[in-house]
Amino acid sequence: MSQQQISLPAKLINGGIAGIVGVTCVFPIDLAKTRLQNQRRGQQVYKSMMDCLVKTVRSEGYFGMYRGAAVNLTLVTPEKAIKLAANDLFRHHLAKDGKGLTVVKEMLAGCGAGMCQVIVTTPMEMLKIQLQDAGRLAAQQQKPVMMSPTKLVATNTMLSRSYNSGTVVTPPRAVSATQIAKELLHTQGIQGLYKGLGATLMRDVPFSVIYFPLFANLNRLGKPSPEESSPFYWAFLSGCAAGSTAAVAVNPCDVVKTRLQSLNKGSSEESYKGVVDCISKIMQKEGPSAFLKGAGCRALVIAPLFGIAQVMYFVGVGEYILDNSPLSLLSA
Repeated sequence: MSQQQISLPAKLINGGIAGIVGVTCVFPIDLAKTRLQNQRRGQQVYKSMMDCLVKTVRSEGYFGMYRGAAVNLTLVTPEKAIKLAANDLFRHHLAKDGKGLTVVKEMLAGCGAGMCQVIVTTPMEMLKIQLQDAGRLAAQQQKPVMMSPTKLVATNTMLSRSYNSGTVVTPPRAVSATQIAKELLHTQGIQGLYKGLGATLMRDVPFSVIYFPLFANLNRLGKPSPEESSPFYWAFLSGCAAGSTAAVAVNPCDVVKTRLQSLNKGSSEESYKGVVDCISKIMQKEGPSAFLKGAGCRALVIAPLFGIAQVMYFVGVGEYILDNSPLSLLSA
């Protein structure tokens, strides 16, 4: 990296394409992860990832598995592009002395990348979670023992109007991410979209600190020689292995983030005042195992997502597009 000239536009294109392709492939699993993480003890609607997906298709149709995908596809391009490009830039600057990066410097580069990406990640996750969790809340309402209309409408007036209309047990009226964003901006200002920022930082910074150094070292093992690149399949496998490892490691932080960003609550589901309050209540009422909810789903989501991203970098899609764009051809 230190010996190559970084092309930031190419890195942004690679990260964006990788994000779109990856999210399209694994979004249903991400939806299952969100719904499993938001379940409380004694109120389980879904028993497992497959049970969640089957019930989602039955009650909401095939496209129900892609609820919230539009906002994710819209914002995943800048989110993944910022994350991957920032890491490359930090690595490039930290390696200016011409020597290889130490593990500490690799971790610093990953830390910087994680801090940069939350600018986009936090509002993206905020909107996505409301849309993903709506089906779980609707399914929970259909269980008479769990019905509590007062609590269902008390959490958030705007979203309650959309998702939980009294005692109606039919699926909720569709609400778009644009409607939610407008209402949050109107009632709470920009901070409404950035609710859970601390928890997002707590998840994304450690993730990047683990992922990027681990990927770099795993990928290095596949190089035929120090001067050559590793094969593309090795880059893919390294991305998958590093991504799934980092995802499981920070899953407790992801559970906390998901709970904090869920504006709409089901019957008997408590609200949280902040990160510490959330951790304390989960420990008291659900035990340590609750922090691993959705860990398998998250690993299945992140592994191919970052594997695809690394293949995009290996193939050099962004560089190819820039080299063959009309402007570059004219300048040549």
